[in-house]
Amino acid sequence: MTCRAGAWGRCYRRSRNRTFPPATVNPTSRADASARPKVVVVSMPFLAADRPSIQAGLLAAIAREHGFPAGTLHANLDLAARIGPAQYALLADHRGRLVGEWLFSAAAFGDDAPDPGSGLLEAFGDELAYLGPLRERLPALRRDVVPAYLEELVVSYPWDEVGVAGFSCVFQQSTASFALARRLKQRHPDLVTVFGGAAFEGVMGPELVRTVECVDLAVSGEADEAFPRLLRALATGDDPAAIPGVISRSGKPAPPAPPLHDLDALPVPDYGEFFERSERLGLADKTGRARVWIPVETARGCWWGARHHCTFCGLNGTTMAFRSKSPDRVLDELAVQTRRWGSFRFAAVDNILDVGYLRTLFPRIVAQGRGYEMFYEVKANLSRDQVGLLARAGVSRIQPGLESLSSRVLALMRKGTTAAQNINLLRWARYHGIGASWNVLWGFPGETPGDYAEQAAIMPHLAHLQPPDAAGPIWLERFSPLFDDAVPGTFRPEASNGYVYPDRVDLAKAAYFFEYDPPDADLAEAYRELGLAVKGWQEAWQGDRRPVLVFWSAPGYLRVYDGRRPGREGTFTFEGPAADVYAACSDRAVKPAVLRERLDLPAETVRRMFEAFQRLGLMFVDGGAGLALALPAVGGR
Repeated sequence: MTCRAGAWGRCYRRSRNRTFPPATVNPTSRADASARPKVVVVSMPFLAADRPSIQAGLLAAIAREHGFPAGTLHANLDLAARIGPAQYALLADHRGRLVGEWLFSAAAFGDDAPDPGSGLLEAFGDELAYLGPLRERLPALRRDVVPAYLEELVVSYPWDEVGVAGFSCVFQQSTASFALARRLKQRHPDLVTVFGGAAFEGVMGPELVRTVECVDLAVSGEADEAFPRLLRALATGDDPAAIPGVISRSGKPAPPAPPLHDLDALPVPDYGEFFERSERLGLADKTGRARVWIPVETARGCWWGARHHCTFCGLNGTTMAFRSKSPDRVLDELAVQTRRWGSFRFAAVDNILDVGYLRTLFPRIVAQGRGYEMFYEVKANLSRDQVGLLARAGVSRIQPGLESLSSRVLALMRKGTTAAQNINLLRWARYHGIGASWNVLWGFPGETPGDYAEQAAIMPHLAHLQPPDAAGPIWLERFSPLFDDAVPGTFRPEASNGYVYPDRVDLAKAAYFFEYDPPDADLAEAYRELGLAVKGWQEAWQGDRRPVLVFWSAPGYLRVYDGRRPGREGTFTFEGPAADVYAACSDRAVKPAVLRERLDLPAETVRRMFEAFQRLGLMFVDGGAGLALALPAVGGR
């Protein structure tokens, strides 16, 4: 799941030369400023500690823009400093069983916590091997470290000056937030707690507000407009529950918060407290700011999902409509944040790249000669030229959402791409030096063992391309079509939820991840074989020299160097029509009928050439179209 700024808060339409101040105040609100509560937006474990929270930074900036004294508290950093950044990262980067939530559940729910001992560790011990020695420390962390950490947060911060504490809950932050809020309410009963984030979308929000006593209010959906309205209501004594998107303990139904349409109207997120706190805790120093990937939001929603919702995706549960910032605004924001924090690195939290930026934003970045380094999530149907443009603009990392190397499985997912497009994206990403983060998924209704046997068979021929990070079953996510269409009784809340939340919490309403019936034996074996193929591919990239497959070409002559298998390197030489056919398929997958017209060759001759190249492991044929697997040996073209 990807962090979405708009799930709990998500910058003015300005001229390009506008300098953004750290905070602006609505002049009409100054008269009643003394009645406005001080606001702090808290980011608890287990949000990653190597970059600031865009949710907290944006919400605090929005609150200040509306006249409220507001700041952030990256309390996750305190735990990272206490247990060590490396061990904290192991917990923060984990996206499986709810280990992070379990660590704080006893502190959050006291005697009502369902697992006072180590039941979760006993139930899922084999799945926690990735933690290494940290696994044995988890009971002590839960029993000793967590209470001491929470107590230090309570006594070291001036909570008596705070009127509203906001908590952003994504990525296993819920119980840590509940645990701190519980202690704050005990010692500062007048303090108002406001929760939001992905954990409070849809039916999850009302259920958590109903069953977790330390939650006074919650915002479900985008909070850019609801949060300042809520603060204003608290300041004036009005009922916050009348605000769309606000959930109260009164039990009143909350109409959904409307999505924000003009993203240019948002302030620039303020990350100052993150950098100051990180440096004060010894996690970083000012010289290390240049290495931080600064979160930036340039778009919300998903333009593809609005048309064809990918079957397994639960992102954008209530806010699928796609919106993006203007190129002027994006350029302004990148410049402002670079000047503020000294880093040229930016990680876009967008669910998908606005393809319009390929015509507007990125050419301008290239023309201006900026030194930015960026990460983006992209759709896999980008062309060679488009990938090259991203590279020249500074995009060094992408998450292309490939998910599979089977066109049939991709159709079951409603991805709108083919296996050939996915492989081609990996080709041009490798060629242009862009790192690609992707996974292989299985577990889709209608799949067959053959779908995975085909993928396992092609993977050894792709050793020169970046392997997947992991392979495994899909997570059944709330809001996904697979969840919405599932037959009742065939799925249940993911099991580790039962070790986290008290019995009074209806997990069918509060859980985000669900489990489903296991596959039959034939599919299970196909999954296992595919997993082994992925492991072999990953191992091929772990040596000092990565595999290569490159070609040189001239009219009627082509040479391929195959260095995909150490100790079995070789060269292939093709002349005449075969050379021209292979070169013609090096840009994208091409069908024989197209080459018949372009090269004046019979389609059957082209098909036989495709088969010959395929037997040599030099071509991928998908739906009759041939894609050369080798990359041009000469870079930058």
